[in-house]
Amino acid sequence: MILNEFSYGTGRITIARPEKANSLTAEMLSALIAAFEQLAQREDLRAVILTGQGKVFSAGADLDEARAGLAMSDLWERLSARVASMPCLTIAALNGTLAGGAMGMALACDMRLCVPETRIFYPVMRLGFRPPASDPGRLSTLIGPSRAKMILMAGQKISAQEALSWGLVDRIHPAESLLTEAEALTADACKAVTGHVAAIKAMLA
Repeated sequence: MILNEFSYGTGRITIARPEKANSLTAEMLSALIAAFEQLAQREDLRAVILTGQGKVFSAGADLDEARAGLAMSDLWERLSARVASMPCLTIAALNGTLAGGAMGMALACDMRLCVPETRIFYPVMRLGFRPPASDPGRLSTLIGPSRAKMILMAGQKISAQEALSWGLVDRIHPAESLLTEAEALTADACKAVTGHVAAIKAMLA
């Protein structure tokens, strides 16, 4: 289930399958793409916060669907491309572990915040899947080729503190204040006139 809310210039998209560690099905990936597309049509959009319910941001692909072909679906690449092309500030508020294919949409966001308990890993080597084409490049741009290989090739689980020191996440906040801190980062963008956020973002691309 995907929740899509909007208030005062900011959209909030929430992955809501906590009983399954927010693992993603094809239907959920399509719903995420649709949620971002719907928000992108709003002239009053200034920011989007992406988060999850419970103690895990997302465990990645639902394993049953992954084995049935979801792991190689173009939905992952379509989702990360849609996030990357949003005409606004995008923030991934990681409420817990970020794993597997869910990495793509978080990497495509402009900023990443996380809770201290967050662990980040991408077990494509162990599972025998290849990551979507843009994920390794975005990961390497953020943390460098060697550290990207630590995650993608050596299968290392990265702690929140290590992710912060690498530049994979930008700040660490307690769970109870994570969304408040994410919303605080949108304040200037939400005061901007139409087009200004997109113009600044384009200059940083």
